[in-house]
Amino acid sequence: MTPATLTALSGTAATCTGIGLARFAYVPLFPAMVAAGWVDGAEAGLLGALNLTGYLIGVGAARAVARRITVPRALDVGMAFAVLAFAACAWHGGLAWLGFWRCLAGISGGMLMGLAGPSVQAVTPPERRGRAGGMVLFGVGGGITLGALLVPILLQGGVALAWLGLAIVVLLLWLVMRPHWPRPPAAETAPEGRAPPAYGITIAYALSGAGLVPPMLYLSDLAARGRGLGVELGAGMWVLFGLGCISGALLGGRAVDRWGGRFAIFLWMIIQSAALALALPQALWVLVPLGLVSGLAALGITTVALAAARERAGALAGVIWVRVTASFAVAQAVAGFALAALFRATDESHAAVFAAGLVLTLAGLVVAWADWRWRWA
Repeated sequence: MTPATLTALSGTAATCTGIGLARFAYVPLFPAMVAAGWVDGAEAGLLGALNLTGYLIGVGAARAVARRITVPRALDVGMAFAVLAFAACAWHGGLAWLGFWRCLAGISGGMLMGLAGPSVQAVTPPERRGRAGGMVLFGVGGGITLGALLVPILLQGGVALAWLGLAIVVLLLWLVMRPHWPRPPAAETAPEGRAPPAYGITIAYALSGAGLVPPMLYLSDLAARGRGLGVELGAGMWVLFGLGCISGALLGGRAVDRWGGRFAIFLWMIIQSAALALALPQALWVLVPLGLVSGLAALGITTVALAAARERAGALAGVIWVRVTASFAVAQAVAGFALAALFRATDESHAAVFAAGLVLTLAGLVVAWADWRWRWA
């Protein structure tokens, strides 16, 4: 493989770890932890919200850490946090203990996501950046699929073994890919202040993030407990989500190359609206398209937002990307706590949380349409 390909694959490993596993492997574990008595349904939702809070912290700290210790070392820190968080969650130390470590896993995800994509694109020739960005974000879908396949197998030995097994997987990814971390030029981690504000992409991406909280936290539980299909089929829903994510990463890059970032974001908000609407009918057949289209929406929106940031700001895309990702993280953290409270208040109604997500997504659709038509700054 060429050095450029290996660098892109190291970004794949980073997003596979920080988002695909450290964040999303929890989704198929959600119903298993409830069934094992580690937490109840509302507490499991709270752990998800704490992970989203950690993600916000990680995104906010990513560039400052990279400026101080370099991008490769910052990526090492993110991977180390993920390994430590998985291993610590293998001990049932109560809600506060699990909450702390799930928050640290979120910090890992925020750092890795905030740095991997822009850093890989910074060292990639312009004509290959769309493909490289797709490879980096492919790691999210690959990690989701990997976690969904591994978790049911590991759960045969109990919840603790599942957490330990995931820690080992992340450790192996880290050891194999760390020699190939991207080393971007100093301009890519320069202080903020010169990049355009990008209001449209920032607001639309934030509302997209808030609207995606229901499938990102409750999708497996919707199938497992909401539809009575059990933990194994709940994990199967997460496999479908991961396959949709892989498609979203690939199709999102092509959409930006063909139509530009603004229209691609508008298009993906339509797809996300359709995904959330599929969660509302009670019919079992909708679960398959729900899983696939939710994944397509979730990673596709990130792919097009990353490409749009590069399209608008060039070498300062990293600055915009941190702002945009921070807005996404804030919106997800707030929505995570709000939907956990809604889930408890409605006697664990999945329909209520998915309907709330649909409303938020439709608001983002309006913003994306306005940005496409009127080209906000």
